[in-house]
Amino acid sequence: MRKFKSFTRSLTFNVIASITLLLFVFCMVVSTIGYFKFTDSLTREYTDSAHRTADTAATLVKADRIDEYLLNAESINNNEDSALVKEYQTSLDYLNTLCDKQYVTVIYVIAVNTTDYESYVSVFNCPHKTSPYTAWEIGKVVATSKTSDNTYQKIYKGMYENGSKSATVMRTTNLNGAPPHVTSLIPLYKTDGTVAAIMCVQRPMSELSNGRRSYMAMVAVFTIILGILFILTSTWFMKKQFINPIKTINAEAARFAKSNSAPEKPVLNNISKINEIASLAASLGKMETETLKYIENLSVVISEKQRMGTELNIASQIQSGSLPSEFPAFPSRTEFDLYASMDPAKEVGGDFYDFFLVDDDHLALVIADVSGKGIPAALFMMVTKILINDRARMGGTPAEILSFINDGICEHNKAEMFVTVWLGILEISTGKLTFSNAGHDDPAYALSDGDFELIKHKHGLVIGAMSGIKYRDEQITLNKGDKIFLYTDGVPEATDNNNRLFTLNKMLDALNAAKSLDVKSIIGAVRKNVDEFVGEAPQFDDITMLCVEYKGKEESGITLSATDENLSAATAYIINYVKGAGVSEKFIRQVELVVEEIFVNIAHYAYAPQTGYVRISAEIKGDMLKITFTDEGKPYNPLEKPDPDTTLDATEREIGGLGIFMTKKLTDNVEYEYANGKNILILEKKLG
Repeated sequence: MRKFKSFTRSLTFNVIASITLLLFVFCMVVSTIGYFKFTDSLTREYTDSAHRTADTAATLVKADRIDEYLLNAESINNNEDSALVKEYQTSLDYLNTLCDKQYVTVIYVIAVNTTDYESYVSVFNCPHKTSPYTAWEIGKVVATSKTSDNTYQKIYKGMYENGSKSATVMRTTNLNGAPPHVTSLIPLYKTDGTVAAIMCVQRPMSELSNGRRSYMAMVAVFTIILGILFILTSTWFMKKQFINPIKTINAEAARFAKSNSAPEKPVLNNISKINEIASLAASLGKMETETLKYIENLSVVISEKQRMGTELNIASQIQSGSLPSEFPAFPSRTEFDLYASMDPAKEVGGDFYDFFLVDDDHLALVIADVSGKGIPAALFMMVTKILINDRARMGGTPAEILSFINDGICEHNKAEMFVTVWLGILEISTGKLTFSNAGHDDPAYALSDGDFELIKHKHGLVIGAMSGIKYRDEQITLNKGDKIFLYTDGVPEATDNNNRLFTLNKMLDALNAAKSLDVKSIIGAVRKNVDEFVGEAPQFDDITMLCVEYKGKEESGITLSATDENLSAATAYIINYVKGAGVSEKFIRQVELVVEEIFVNIAHYAYAPQTGYVRISAEIKGDMLKITFTDEGKPYNPLEKPDPDTTLDATEREIGGLGIFMTKKLTDNVEYEYANGKNILILEKKLG
């Protein structure tokens, strides 16, 4: 068994088996093509012969007389002595003679029921004397043969209605005992051009079957003889000119692979007269020589590669260590939450992110993408990151910072590299985010109760392209629960094995599916969607993401129904709040008066005639008391009303406005805004 397996795997066996298989396939293809061509040719001959017989038979029938024949069918069947009967009988005799002479199964003429083509009437019926058919009498009504596609009905209709000149039907199955046959049909026209009946000639297919059988037998015999001769001659030639030389080459290759040494004596010279075989032998000899040289230098190459790998590993550690990676980043700050990640496409990448507190109330957010990959991009990334960090701590808006960074990089950018940067500075106390974009991707922004959408603003030129560029600042205000998502183009341009991009739309879909999660989970969800889309495709670009949620300060205050009954609760909240600041009794009475005036105005006018709510909050910052009134009533700015002229008598002054005038006099600053469907009135009063 082992020897048999070894033989079946040998080159000799496989070459001979391949030649035999190819020859067999070739013979089968040629035989199949010949079979179908022969069958097609013989079938056309059959159908043409049947059509010629039908055309001849049509000349033996007087089409104009068919209607009279059918009207006198009984007389014809009774063989009465009349000129019409003799005329019919003469045509019938001619058709019978033609049927016997032409070797057809049956010749018949039918008048089809043109109402539905489901039946016909026999006019002439002449079966061959050797056929299994019995002649029909004239006038016999017969149902049309049923086929899956109503072939006969379509042919009859085509001849009677559509001017079809001929048709052929080949029947080999569902024949109710009749032999396979070919039927040719032609219409019989009256002198006025209308169709009187259809002439049908049926011919047996036995000659076709016998002809094909003889052809296939002849092809099989010649194929076997030629195949044996071809296999013998090709085997001898292949073994002498190819197999034996290749075996020699194979043996030498196996010896060299085992010993890695030169042969004791040359075995590959003059191995074959075939150019390709001789060239293969020469190539093997050259390969042996070059391989021996390569082995000598291999240790040097391996040592160098190990050194480069160590350096890349150190560079990767330095780069990852330069990015903030401990989360939560600012455990003591509850006003915001953030998370970031960076996955380089190679050992080191050109993307980077950064976040740091410029001061106690300002958080800097940075994301950038350096052109190129590898060590050069990593070095450029480190320089840019350090410059941005140092310059931002010196103060200034994001646009001013980017302009400074761009000028500094352009001055020493001999490598002509560039970097896209998005820089934002968040004022933590207010949620105001000021940002500038140097050719970077638009960030995604989501309100606390909304979906993520792209913040589209005009971009500046990339950093490092041209000095003297002035960037522009943009601003948005983050409210509690709002999120902003920063990313590099490695996210939307992640590519699967079919070179399809992940796209911004899929990124937004992933963000919105995870919008209710915390920032770390949002980044994880986006990365999971990217990985599932990419599948086994390699990562071609760095993937960097940073997500921030603004939580704002813990809100203090009281929410009351805007009615007169709750006035005492409103003033009590403010009085209790300011008493802790050690203010004077006079200060308390003034604040109480201001709160009473504003609360009563909201209760009487903001929601009239319905009732709504009012929220009052107080905050002491430094030496300033800040009181904020918020309601969802009708928009109304009390500061737009002019101050009353207090020099006039009370009866002469315009009614209204005295309350807000008194409020402005008792406070140091009054501000109003209408935002998100709310009236917001802010009163500020120094504690001194």
